[in-house]
Amino acid sequence: MVGLPSRREHTWASKMTTPIGHHAIVRVDTDEGISGWGEAPAIATWGGSSMRYYGETPETVRHIVCEYLIPRLTGADPMHIGPAHGLMDGVVKGHPYAKAAIDVALHDITGRALDVPVYVLLGGAQRDRVEVAHSLGIMEVDRCIAEAEQAVAEGATTIKCKTGLDAHRDLELVHRLRDTVGPEVAIRVDANEGYKTVDEAVSVGRAHEHDDIFVYEQPVAGARALAQVAARVTTPIMADESAWTAEDIVELAELGAAACFSCYVTKPGGLYHARRQAEIAATLGLYCDIGGSIEMGIGNAANLHLGAALCNAVLPSVCPVTKPLGEPGPEVAGIYYTDDIVCDSFVFTGGCVLVPQGPGLGVEVDQEKLEHYAL
Repeated sequence: MVGLPSRREHTWASKMTTPIGHHAIVRVDTDEGISGWGEAPAIATWGGSSMRYYGETPETVRHIVCEYLIPRLTGADPMHIGPAHGLMDGVVKGHPYAKAAIDVALHDITGRALDVPVYVLLGGAQRDRVEVAHSLGIMEVDRCIAEAEQAVAEGATTIKCKTGLDAHRDLELVHRLRDTVGPEVAIRVDANEGYKTVDEAVSVGRAHEHDDIFVYEQPVAGARALAQVAARVTTPIMADESAWTAEDIVELAELGAAACFSCYVTKPGGLYHARRQAEIAATLGLYCDIGGSIEMGIGNAANLHLGAALCNAVLPSVCPVTKPLGEPGPEVAGIYYTDDIVCDSFVFTGGCVLVPQGPGLGVEVDQEKLEHYAL
């Protein structure tokens, strides 16, 4: 388990106390001397509505990986990732973040063995970069405005506002932000299920339309409530907490609950399942961003490879600009930690972060940093 120092506290409506950057890091070794890395940004308060999905922690990830998954996978071929998921599902139900950490490590191993980037294993690159949405956690409005100004000055072209606890604050924030950054910067909002009623979510969503937001993310809990909001607002609704699995995507489409969703490496249990989820979504006419939980360099690389490979991952995404201490790059735009456990910075240019191009995930882990930040 690793804890990185954060640039500032980063919170959202369903996570006001747990710090970011306390993640489980997994290394999987093979008998041929190739190792792969995975990451699980597990959070106890992160789940779906009505107890459909529930939180994991770095401690639960370590337990599940060490006591269940690795013993079951020992001796298996790491390049046979689909069968590996069958083995993992056969020994423990659920726990997608633990399985995602293993899945990412297996993709890293396979890419290194074949000397190709992970996005090649996912079908090839649709793009070589992902546009960054700089995320403003729930802070007082003046702090949000000041941070957004600096992020835009450093090259951010999209701002994401965390909302959902106080409708008056949310309306003031988005209105002032639009006045400050002007019409050229895209703005999206994410309430993380925070609004208590459909009527409140509709009222806020309609008011936000005057400030030209392009996505209204998960304003209420549950796909049925989302469908009621979607029927009454103009801005496209994005599902996040309501979009963990491929089956959830089918439900969202059938209900008309969302135009798009946040596609994670971790929520469905790894890159293998995330690709399937996105392909089903594309068939049903849904598009997506690449979501996450403010990953460190390992998990962020996995996110970027997923974003490179998906045809419908067209939205600006909260993919951090990974930057170890002292390395060049922005100070605020896409920056959530003051250091990282990978050796090199990710390239940030034109409002986008470039996809690593080396074999596997394309990152090397700094062993000294890993030991330094170990919990």
